[in-house]
Amino acid sequence: MKPLTNPCRTGLLGSKFQDVKTRVAIVGAGPAGFFAAQAIFAKDETTTVDFFEKLPTPWGLVRSGVAPDHPKIRTVSKVFEKILDDPRCRYFGNVEIGKDFSISQLQEKYDAVIFASGADIGRKLGIPGEELMGVHSAAEFVPWYNAHPDFADFKVDLSGTHAIVIGAGNVAMDVGRLLAVTPDELATTDIADHALEALRKSSIRNTMIVARRGPEHAAFTSPELRDLLDLEHTDVLVNADLVQQAIDRTQTWEEIPKDARQNLEAFQNLSSIVPQGRDRELSINFLLAPIEILGDTKVSGVRFWLVFSNSSWQGTHHEAQTLSSVTTPLKSPGMMPGTGTPTRMSPASGGSVASGAGRPISAEGMRDGSPAPDRKSTRLNSSHRT
Repeated sequence: MKPLTNPCRTGLLGSKFQDVKTRVAIVGAGPAGFFAAQAIFAKDETTTVDFFEKLPTPWGLVRSGVAPDHPKIRTVSKVFEKILDDPRCRYFGNVEIGKDFSISQLQEKYDAVIFASGADIGRKLGIPGEELMGVHSAAEFVPWYNAHPDFADFKVDLSGTHAIVIGAGNVAMDVGRLLAVTPDELATTDIADHALEALRKSSIRNTMIVARRGPEHAAFTSPELRDLLDLEHTDVLVNADLVQQAIDRTQTWEEIPKDARQNLEAFQNLSSIVPQGRDRELSINFLLAPIEILGDTKVSGVRFWLVFSNSSWQGTHHEAQTLSSVTTPLKSPGMMPGTGTPTRMSPASGGSVASGAGRPISAEGMRDGSPAPDRKSTRLNSSHRT
């Protein structure tokens, strides 16, 4: 690997390769940046690439985004190492655009500048209550347990017994799984020491992953779902009726995408498992769209629309409901709006709210705008599966 030198202070910015045809600067040394460099080198042997990275170390989300209990995924870094070893490539870490040098300086020295730095701030759900204590974004939680230096002082309240993870992608699955497994299962991984210590003290025993759409639209990958079959100390719960309804809906599709078909097969396998009464529980819940996070200063619950879907993804309002005994919400937004009815998840004691993937809708975001015919509140305990 090239020395971690500040190009501004040493005068290296854009220098060294005087006989090259094209100079390219890539800001951000994560997967997007390295795949961009790979494509450039494959097309033109006379082009050089300089990487500029805010952190001392490269790899971006491969290092700070991949779950520590999935080390095989991180082996893609070996591909990136080969790119860095190319004599046409240099790496400058611990430098920041706007602080160590400006965009205009890069433009003066390079023929092209590629920004592949991603987003530093997690996307908002856009619903009331996100500012409450105990509500966290996966954009904070994930780098925290992966030892990202910018999140070493991040604090998460794991004193409650229940956690909600809002989302239906692999980030949500990673967050939910890490909250649901035992600390001893994580001790052999490269999880951050401070995160492992916090998880050892955690009181979370019931983790609920909540998705707005049905199983057929979930953005998990099937290997992530199949991995849940191997959890030794955690019961995994999936509603078999909802999975079958999703399979029935796909029968009207002209073609079922391979990833959807594999996910539904994995959901079927998970839904067939008989709970063993283990100390920890991870449930995957569908057709719940968050519209409000409840609480005064600290989160006390999450209110959802119950979504009733048909094959064309239309829905109708139904009765309002409340799911109790929930404490830690986590967020990672990115889904489409839908229709449904209000439901509510309330923690029995203090905790946090997290979401994994999906852009939950507000009450005003219902497609037909009609009120629910019955707004009575029904309490659901943690064993109720929607």
